[in-house]
Amino acid sequence: MLKLTAAGAVWRGGRPEIASEPPAEDARSRTIAGRILRAHSAGRGRSDGLMHLRFDSLISHDITYVGIVQTARASGMKRFPMPYALTNCHNSLCAVGGTINEDDHAFGLSAAVKYGGIYVPANLAVIHQYAREAMARSGGMILGSDSHTRYGALGAMGVGEGGPELVKQLLMNTYDIKDPEVVLVYLTGSPRPGVGPHDAALQLCEAVYAGGFAKNKVLEFAGPGVKNLPIDFRLGLDVMTTETACLSSVWQTDETVADFFRRAGRPGDFKALSPDEGARYDALIEMDLSEIEPMIALPFHPSSALPIRKLLENPGDIFREAEVREKLPAGSLTGKVVNGRVLVDQGVIAGCAGGLYDNLSEAAAILSGGSTGCGAFSLSCYPASMPLNLQIVKSGVAEALMEAGAVLKPAFCGPCFGAGDVPANGGLSIRHTTRNFRNREGSKPGEGQLSMVALMDARSIAATARNGGVLTPANRIEYSAPAAGSAPMELGVYQKRVYFGWGAAKPNEPLKFGPNIADWPKFGPLKKHLLLRIASVLTDPVTTTDELIPSGETSSYRSNPVRLSEYALSRRDPGYVARSKAVRDAAYDCWKDRVPHPADTDYASAIWAVRPGDGSAREQAASCQRVLGGRANLCLEYATKRYRSNLINWGILPFTTDAALGEVGDLLLIEDIRQAIQGGVEQVTARRLSDGREYALNLGGLDADQRRILLDGCLMNYYASTAKERES
Repeated sequence: MLKLTAAGAVWRGGRPEIASEPPAEDARSRTIAGRILRAHSAGRGRSDGLMHLRFDSLISHDITYVGIVQTARASGMKRFPMPYALTNCHNSLCAVGGTINEDDHAFGLSAAVKYGGIYVPANLAVIHQYAREAMARSGGMILGSDSHTRYGALGAMGVGEGGPELVKQLLMNTYDIKDPEVVLVYLTGSPRPGVGPHDAALQLCEAVYAGGFAKNKVLEFAGPGVKNLPIDFRLGLDVMTTETACLSSVWQTDETVADFFRRAGRPGDFKALSPDEGARYDALIEMDLSEIEPMIALPFHPSSALPIRKLLENPGDIFREAEVREKLPAGSLTGKVVNGRVLVDQGVIAGCAGGLYDNLSEAAAILSGGSTGCGAFSLSCYPASMPLNLQIVKSGVAEALMEAGAVLKPAFCGPCFGAGDVPANGGLSIRHTTRNFRNREGSKPGEGQLSMVALMDARSIAATARNGGVLTPANRIEYSAPAAGSAPMELGVYQKRVYFGWGAAKPNEPLKFGPNIADWPKFGPLKKHLLLRIASVLTDPVTTTDELIPSGETSSYRSNPVRLSEYALSRRDPGYVARSKAVRDAAYDCWKDRVPHPADTDYASAIWAVRPGDGSAREQAASCQRVLGGRANLCLEYATKRYRSNLINWGILPFTTDAALGEVGDLLLIEDIRQAIQGGVEQVTARRLSDGREYALNLGGLDADQRRILLDGCLMNYYASTAKERES
């Protein structure tokens, strides 16, 4: 069990002490995170109490970079002002839409040439493995348009945000946040045989997610247990910190990290990092690595985790409870229990969490001499980069996996979001990937399809594969664990295939546009008053970004804002698009008699949800609402900072409220909303027109730039207006 202490802690003599007195003035800056954040704060002479961060580099993949470049271009960008890597790992195998995926790749290469960027061709590396191998440096910061932007194990703070935050960096603006709280994750002990990074990660998610213990905070890993973890274990645990809803992560660094940078041919990018004496933390998590056992996260969240041992002791009751909790058809999970054993249909080891050398080499050791069987069960393995692929070929790991019946596939993120290895209807897939949200893996409930994903470590997936799909924890298999990977990385392939144009922009070169790549529609500024019609009411405890805009086949249309918007909420509320468009396209005469000042009133749609925005950083969860005429979200709280930021950057008012706001179709009038935002008012009143009932809506925490973005209508409008101001 992990021990959580909400009280502050102080680093003294290499260990934490519960704080018993107010912190010294600079105590919070003595953490590793505090030092890195302050080193990257541009400040700009403001006295607003915020940190204004400039990152060292940026990274995006092929379902985000087109929109980012298009937005930045429309806002006046002439060249990339910092290294910006465009990777191609999300749409590289998805064939939906004819040529449009490869058209996006051609656009990406032309953008790298024109603006001076880095272009990583399809299947060469998944986004985060490329950043680990070629970009991250100790003490640095990377901003990525993917929620799993995490390089803390290398001493680099990664932050995953929606595309507009990268646009701000490309336009030499800043990432503005309050000084985040820092939580110390104090590691002791050493993992037992059969235990891998996903086991530790799932236990961490289970302990902290539901209570918001780490939400929007920085997790800082330190302690004597760190030295007992190979680098791949650290990387695999670190990337999963996203599922705790934290802002970022960072680890103390040591000789193991220095060896990683030497093997990557970048020894100068290593820096020894550790907490300074007297460093003050806002909370403490104590994790004894020797107590961790093989874990499984049941559908549909990484925090729905328990030991595999416990599940196997009573699978029928535990699965039955999960069916009720997740509103699954009876038998969907309990039907997997046959003669007391749990049978699964598929195993996948992939991506930035699973496709690492040590995970694959231990899976090969477990499978050595065995077989995945000739039945329905299948095992697919996706090494996270071509250099890593070369390593497993030369070391014999690839041979051992294939001899046992595993199928090796190229570097690709698809299994994590529904564009690869989608299970059969009714199937249960066990995966060493980052997420297992409802329908994220590709099923379509509107068409009668249901599939389920449980998360497990590669070691236990291999043990299950050796038993032909019978769920088996790796600590029940006798095998000789291989030594952690220590060979030099095969990075020469990057020199031969990656276009490296940083610092060598060619502004006269054209961008290459495919027929699906479209400019953003024009959005107007916020008017004096706002009339909202509720277009969707979502009462689930959490609404994920996969539900707001589904992953999978929709990914191919993310370069076309209008076409993509047709998929908004399609797997959660199929009627939302039509209702929102009806508001957007409504004739003036249809609603002008409902409000006292129609000429000065915006008529727009809104979504009410309990807790929206868990999961991906994808900006399209917000931008699709804006394209459809949305102008507000109303909720009890936002699941993540990044989703709220996306709303603001697309001109959508991020209201919170203590009350459920009625039903679909209700009209809410907010008078003088523009004046309220201009004046920094944090609470406004909405009046429901059907009965006159009033609701308090909160807008707290908006800084001056965010208020201006909302008033101008979106980030692009904001940059256009400020450009005119600068010229005048």
